[in-house]
Amino acid sequence: MEKFLLNDGNAIPSVGFGVFLIPNDGSTYRAVSEALKAGYRHIDTAAAYFNEEEVGRAVKDSGVPRGEIFITSKLWLQDYGYAAAKKGLETSLKKLGTDYIDLYLLHQPYGDVAGAWKALEDAKKEGKLRSVGVSNMSPRIWNKWIPQFDTLPAVNQVECNPYFQQRELRKLTDEKNVRIEAWGPLGQGNAALLSDPVVLKLAKKYGKDAGQIILRFEVQDGIVVLPKSTKPARIESNLNIFDFSLTKEEMLEMYALDTGRGRHDPDAPGIGEMLLKNYKVHD
Repeated sequence: MEKFLLNDGNAIPSVGFGVFLIPNDGSTYRAVSEALKAGYRHIDTAAAYFNEEEVGRAVKDSGVPRGEIFITSKLWLQDYGYAAAKKGLETSLKKLGTDYIDLYLLHQPYGDVAGAWKALEDAKKEGKLRSVGVSNMSPRIWNKWIPQFDTLPAVNQVECNPYFQQRELRKLTDEKNVRIEAWGPLGQGNAALLSDPVVLKLAKKYGKDAGQIILRFEVQDGIVVLPKSTKPARIESNLNIFDFSLTKEEMLEMYALDTGRGRHDPDAPGIGEMLLKNYKVHD
């Protein structure tokens, strides 16, 4: 497994296993167990995924030493503000069954972002968090909040795939050596992307499937990818991207697929209020 160096000196596996929308009815436990068996060493969850506990149990039962597994979780909007964020973090630690989290993110960039970020910075100093980062920050939101932080995020986890390569955002993050993590790295099952002629041509050349070509492109471009599946064969194949490399010319062909548009707009009016109202991590 290839790793990337973060701006705080920690290393992060370039491919992680995402568990968004996998239910906490045993499905997450089984999927994470399969992923760890297949060789994943990076699991990405969140308080708002409601499956931290099953992730923690799967990690514990895997037999893989905790120090070899990179766990990411995220703080939800209801726990923003300094005091609330400290409590939210403790809840994540308890559910995951661990005394530290490798990477902890502010899941959404709305509300008391500065207070929540300060709580994460302090938790990092205390050793409860190894790295801290943000998620869903557009260029506009990035420029609003980052100057207020005492320390830079290690990552910004955003929607990113070959049809939406976040080039404007990367001008800002690359300058500060902030790593981009891609949620929905396969375009959330976008049929057009998975059947794009450029992707299919490369898949045929390398004897890979479309998803493997896309993930290889993103990792080769320095992006951490978080593919998700509950199917053992797909879980395994999404990790099988390290036995080939795209040429410079092929990377340019993939860069040319960028439309500059995604499905999620963090700048949309009222989105913070909508998320807070409709997604609650507490009763």
